[in-house]
Amino acid sequence: MEHPLMFLVVILDKIPGLSHFVHAYPQVLYSWLAMVLLIVIGYLAGKSVTLVPGKMQNVLEVVIDAIENFVVEMVGEHGRHYFPLFATIFLYVFTCNLMGLVPGLFSATANINTTLSIALVTFCATHYVGVKHHGLKYVKHFMGPMLPLAPLMIPIEIISHLARVLSLTLRLFGNIMGEDLVVGILMMLAGKFLAPLPMMGLAIFTSFVQAFIFSLLAMLYIGGAVHEAH
Repeated sequence: MEHPLMFLVVILDKIPGLSHFVHAYPQVLYSWLAMVLLIVIGYLAGKSVTLVPGKMQNVLEVVIDAIENFVVEMVGEHGRHYFPLFATIFLYVFTCNLMGLVPGLFSATANINTTLSIALVTFCATHYVGVKHHGLKYVKHFMGPMLPLAPLMIPIEIISHLARVLSLTLRLFGNIMGEDLVVGILMMLAGKFLAPLPMMGLAIFTSFVQAFIFSLLAMLYIGGAVHEAH
């Protein structure tokens, strides 16, 4: 669901040569905007770190500490090494989700290409970590408990891992597109009567939940690749 007016598209449309790109790929523009916002906030917070923290530093320290503790609890101590990946996924997805609730902005995660790209990053990171920790022995994970079962287990495991990409992609895309669509419809039909406000409040909560679920599944997949439970 796209808002009737997306300010980045309007602004960049005036630049020669960008008209087609900004209209065809608004999700890329707003994905870049989300990244710029997170980079700027991180830079300003890091630049102003003091022994007596201010409000911004306090908030960010609480958020980062909570994410790190959760990663360690879910994945184990070795999960600290991959904490930057999990924190980035959560903060990026949450920021993109929220942007669609602001008039003139657009949720990049309401486009299936964005959610697919994050799912593919998770997929590649999972198997990279598996090979890094176990070497070529990681391939045995796909062969099942006994070698004679390999012809049966390998296709099943491959389909299972590819299904993770599909699941991550469609779950996030469907939920965010759905909530943006409902908010947009309410805004057009009864915006003057503040009808969208209750839905927007719920959308903020579901935006957090979807970001949490996505990052949680990434932790479980990568943690599974490290422990190699099979």
